[in-house]
Amino acid sequence: MITHLLRLGIFLASAALGLIVADLVLEDFTIVWAEWWGFLLCIVIFALVQTVLAWIAEKILHRVLPVLVGGVGILSTIIALLIVVLLPIGGLRLDGFAGWIAGGVIVWLVTAIVTVVLTKLLLDDKRKQTRSKA
Repeated sequence: MITHLLRLGIFLASAALGLIVADLVLEDFTIVWAEWWGFLLCIVIFALVQTVLAWIAEKILHRVLPVLVGGVGILSTIIALLIVVLLPIGGLRLDGFAGWIAGGVIVWLVTAIVTVVLTKLLLDDKRKQTRSKA
């Protein structure tokens, strides 16, 4: 149970950091801080949609076109961004080609790095503690 909560926290933290870094780096990628509740919803919805899309796409592509499995992360990130921006919750705006493509790549890269690092720090350490107690 604790592991599942840690994984959820990792996904939410990586999504938040990915979106914030893209906002800081790109002019066409804008977090509307005045609508902070909308941004919090964006984080939750983005993390859920990206996770589900990546899982579905990987299952489908793994059987049909295994060569394309590597691009699933970026594709699911861009689709998740599209869904979040289209929802009437505010909090996130993307304009122009750079906002969409570069924003998708930046968010994907940051979420991937943060997820790997936090998983190593939090979950691997927890597994080692569990093994040493047994």
